[in-house]
Amino acid sequence: MVFADGSRYVGQFEKGLFSGLGVMIFNDNSRYDGEFKNGKYDGLGVFVRSDDMMYEGEFKDGKISGRGLITFPDGNHGLPRNEGRFENDRFIERLRCPDVIQRAKKAAVHANSQAQEVLTP
Repeated sequence: MVFADGSRYVGQFEKGLFSGLGVMIFNDNSRYDGEFKNGKYDGLGVFVRSDDMMYEGEFKDGKISGRGLITFPDGNHGLPRNEGRFENDRFIERLRCPDVIQRAKKAAVHANSQAQEVLTP
């Protein structure tokens, strides 16, 4: 699906909404690769802003919510490390969550792989 502003979505739909695995690429080249539900980011995935700042982890109802990790454009995670629990796009609590980060990366790779199958003739 291509939007009027040039943003595009490649992935699964349910009842006309993004649902399941998908890739959303915005007109500023920010992108989200991962799970969708009811047309919003929901589940595991990776969001990379146009300036290369990245969040890997859990999303709920279109927002960063759950456990995850922020990586800044220079590759560091901040001091102290920005890994832990988030609610409504805000960092709440520091804790280690390598299992969630790994699963988010896998969901993103799987979503991207499926998108490439659709885009490759």
